[in-house]
Amino acid sequence: MKILVTGGAGFIGSHFIRYWLNHYLTDQIINLDLLTYAGNLENLKDVETNPNYQFVKGDIADAKLVNELMPGIDLIVNFAAESHVDRSIINSADFIKTNVEGTRVLLEAAKNNGGLRFHHISTDEVFGSLGPNDPKFNELTPYDPRSPYSASKASSDHLVRAYFHTHKLPITISNCSNNYGSYQFPEKLIPLFVTNLLTGRKVPVYGTGQNIRDWIHVEDHVRGIDLIIKKGRAGETYCLGGNSEKSNLEITQAILSLMGQPESMIEHVADRLGHDQRYAIDFSKARNELGFEPQFDLESGLKKTVEWYKSNEAWWKKLKNNSNNKK
Repeated sequence: MKILVTGGAGFIGSHFIRYWLNHYLTDQIINLDLLTYAGNLENLKDVETNPNYQFVKGDIADAKLVNELMPGIDLIVNFAAESHVDRSIINSADFIKTNVEGTRVLLEAAKNNGGLRFHHISTDEVFGSLGPNDPKFNELTPYDPRSPYSASKASSDHLVRAYFHTHKLPITISNCSNNYGSYQFPEKLIPLFVTNLLTGRKVPVYGTGQNIRDWIHVEDHVRGIDLIIKKGRAGETYCLGGNSEKSNLEITQAILSLMGQPESMIEHVADRLGHDQRYAIDFSKARNELGFEPQFDLESGLKKTVEWYKSNEAWWKKLKNNSNNKK
């Protein structure tokens, strides 16, 4: 099988490519990535010499380039997305271009080249915010996005479903909870806090830190995507969660404990605009239909993640320095 992976130099996409090449030794992968700030070819240093792997630098919204890559492709897996809520609040234009228009271009290419199998990576943020006692998100939860980022992802999800209903394109969608693990860009909560502490800086907690998220280790996420690709029903959505609901403050305290740091390293900062209170995923459908089950509990996953950042300072220091220089 020949697969076009978009956004494969990013955090989750790079884990997917590594996983796939390690598990399906005869499959070929083309990685299409524009290498914006969160795309990093160093994430894939260990596979760049694999004869079944090819990197192409480019934009998923570039219809000419996308169609040039289609010959021989059997499957498109779309990770490419602008994904940081704070950045979308400051400027939403790139989010609309990549997440909506880019997805449309890929869907058109899949439709016009024989009706290719298409898997779309989405987020639990499209469902909005839960109250403390609300049931968890599932595949039937109405969409209620609250940020420009989540609105753009909701739009792309609707487009993907429309191509199934209108054009019979064999699509699937996965909505996942918050990912964490190695190679995550150090603006996200867990790598930001770990790398701040490793450089003697405090960790900025929004508001009181009582916002709750469900956390899934990235290796569990890509394993779930594999199950959806192999066993998922066309036209269906599958929610993937880590069964690890924690408040941001609890996550912060767990990181501090793992790193032997006092709670005085916490700095409470002004809350994010429109900050959703709680996300939680019910992945019963993926469990019952696909056999999906997270293999990492939060304690072991966090420990593995912290150790990776401790051992890979050269990787994240360059990114952190570049990010700080642009502020």
